[in-house]
Amino acid sequence: MQTLLDRERFDDADAVVRALQPAYPVYCLRPHVIDAAARHFVAHMPGDTLYAMKCNPHPRVLSAVSEAGVRSFDAASLPEIAQVMGLSRGNEACYMNPVKPPGAIATAARDYGVRVVSADHAEEVVKIAAEIPDPAATTVAVRIATPGTEAEMDLSGKFGAAPGEAARLMRLVAEHGMRPGIAFHVGSQCRSPAAYTRALDQVGSVISEAGVRPACVDIGGGFPAPYGSATPPLADFADAVRSALDGLDLPGDCRIMAEPGRAIVAQGMSLLVQVHLRAGRRLYINDGVFGSLGEVSIVGLRPPARVVRPTGPAPAAETQVYEIAGPTCDSVDMIPEAFELPADIATGDWIEIDCMGAYSNALASRFNGFDPCTFVEVGDPPPCS
Repeated sequence: MQTLLDRERFDDADAVVRALQPAYPVYCLRPHVIDAAARHFVAHMPGDTLYAMKCNPHPRVLSAVSEAGVRSFDAASLPEIAQVMGLSRGNEACYMNPVKPPGAIATAARDYGVRVVSADHAEEVVKIAAEIPDPAATTVAVRIATPGTEAEMDLSGKFGAAPGEAARLMRLVAEHGMRPGIAFHVGSQCRSPAAYTRALDQVGSVISEAGVRPACVDIGGGFPAPYGSATPPLADFADAVRSALDGLDLPGDCRIMAEPGRAIVAQGMSLLVQVHLRAGRRLYINDGVFGSLGEVSIVGLRPPARVVRPTGPAPAAETQVYEIAGPTCDSVDMIPEAFELPADIATGDWIEIDCMGAYSNALASRFNGFDPCTFVEVGDPPPCS
């Protein structure tokens, strides 16, 4: 159960601590930051923007994205599709999971008006053709693999057809009376604009081999967030995409799509945790790998963090790197060299972890009874920006 506290929003995390003295994790939402990031992405990136729901599906996040002008959403399941369409019947849900349960495609099309889906296997194409009520109105984006993109997490290990197979699948889509498209994902947290150039060069080769005109080119997501380290500006990625698209032989009505998630919401939420015990350079806190910090552990991201101590002495200028131990009884619930924090951090202090809008609450479990589920709104800029 995710709860947005029903009260006036707080100025910042310090105000949250003063008011609540929370011994539980608190997500500090910044809808104004999400709004600005979404508008910035829409203004710079060619084509239509589809927010990737898996990144953060909290209702307040979705409403901030929608209010910024994003009305199309990348969904991976029927519950995500239902959530999108429940916000507004004017929204568009695209079913971009390459493997979908039997019956789900028909439900998505019939009940929610889904007209864009993806596939990377012939059997999935046949499944889609058998279930959709209106083949001529349905676009099937064939997903191609894009290995070796310098991303923090390669997403071609599970999904994506090889170029020759992708060309065959595009022809198969057309043979079943549907509209063939092409899609890719360069991987999560990709700091290289050139990765999109290479992927779109590959798209051009597949289209040429397929001999069919694509109804869409979906460049996926992967656009990075600044986790305390330099990342190229969005304009560099947009320029690379625009230049590569200009080099493709695309029909005039070909729809260009992008699926940002992290780039829109990462800086739009921080996580406020409390130190329940300090043991040397190990900090036992009230959130961890089974809660909001799963991706921090798996991917090795190190978001910036600061001590929140509204009363008492100011944090020391001297810092050191600490490992984090989460609240559960499992020894897996630890992150080595997690955060650089003041040397005098103590039991009872709070830590605000920045850039936690992506893949935090979306991945959190209730293991051992620990359930990070409290959300508040704050009005300040991202604390470590």
